[in-house]
Amino acid sequence: MKKVRSSISKAKSYNEIGEFWDTHDLANYWTKTKAIRFDVDIQSEMTYCSIDKKLSERLQSVARERGVSPDTLVNLWLQEKLQEQSV
Repeated sequence: MKKVRSSISKAKSYNEIGEFWDTHDLANYWTKTKAIRFDVDIQSEMTYCSIDKKLSERLQSVARERGVSPDTLVNLWLQEKLQEQSV
C-alpha cells in the first residue's frame, strides 16, 4: 500500500490528487491548508527583441512548416549562429 501523499484528498498518487482537484474547489478546503515557504530557482530568462514585420511573417511561416513555435525556431537559429561565432 502506498503512503498517502495528500492530507486533504487522502490520495495515494499524484494522479489521484489531480483527479480530486479536478472535481473539488479549494475554497471549500481553505481552512485545512497551511502556509509553506519554498525557493524557486528559475534558470531561464526571456528577452524580447523587435523585428521587422515582414521578417516576422517569414519566421512564422518557416516555423509552421517545421512544426515548431517561432520562439523555438529563433532560439535554435541563434544558438547555431553563436556556436559558429565562438569557433
